[in-house]
Amino acid sequence: MPPASPFRPDSRFADLSGCQALVTGASSGIGRAIALELARAGADVIVHCRASIADAQTVADECRQLGRTSLVLTADFSDAAQLGPFVERAFEQFPSLSVWVNNAGVDLLAGAAAKLEYATKLQLLLDIDVTSSLLLSREAGQRMRAAAGGSILNIGWDQADRGMEGDSGELFAAAKNAIMGFTRSLALSLAPEVRVNCIAPGWIRTAWGEKAGDPWQERVLKETPLRRWGTPDDIARLARFLVSPDAAYITGQVINANGGAVR
Repeated sequence: MPPASPFRPDSRFADLSGCQALVTGASSGIGRAIALELARAGADVIVHCRASIADAQTVADECRQLGRTSLVLTADFSDAAQLGPFVERAFEQFPSLSVWVNNAGVDLLAGAAAKLEYATKLQLLLDIDVTSSLLLSREAGQRMRAAAGGSILNIGWDQADRGMEGDSGELFAAAKNAIMGFTRSLALSLAPEVRVNCIAPGWIRTAWGEKAGDPWQERVLKETPLRRWGTPDDIARLARFLVSPDAAYITGQVINANGGAVR
């Protein structure tokens, strides 16, 4: 398998100096990579987690080692009553918060939720991936709009609009298509002050990808023209660009980050 690109953007690329950002689900995986990448770009970062407080504190510590202000906020997004207070606390801590990344989601493949019944998995996805992203985005977006600027980034899935077989494919397609469609509509609602975009990752080597058997490893290489798994850093570098002033003319877009996969 070809190695991931060693390229690292220099400090001038997608500069976020002086920016205040929040990343949900940032204690591990893609969320962790995004939080650290935003810190490298110059942003102060709020690291959100539900229960993995020690891991989230480690991410915050790494952001501080990069010279940034960073703190951890917890909330269980399956409880809609916690969403409004979470936004309130975020803006109390970072009054100039202008970057909001909705990355939190249910792990149906490697987490405890993998053993749940289909209907229970669906409800969790609707609560955590969909409802929380919609309500948090609307609340944060209105605050950013009133402050005359900001950027919201959602996380979709590259196969949501073309389909994948199996229970997980069906469930993720339902949830992520909702997020991708919402992104396009919210971008219209909040323009021109706030930009809203979505990254649709392909095969990314997170916890499940590390343990996936040979048939899955072969499938990834077969379906991906770049002939490798994506990494959380691949997604994080794109996120850094999309929330930065360098992407000032980009809004309402769902951008595939999938190594060129088309099926």
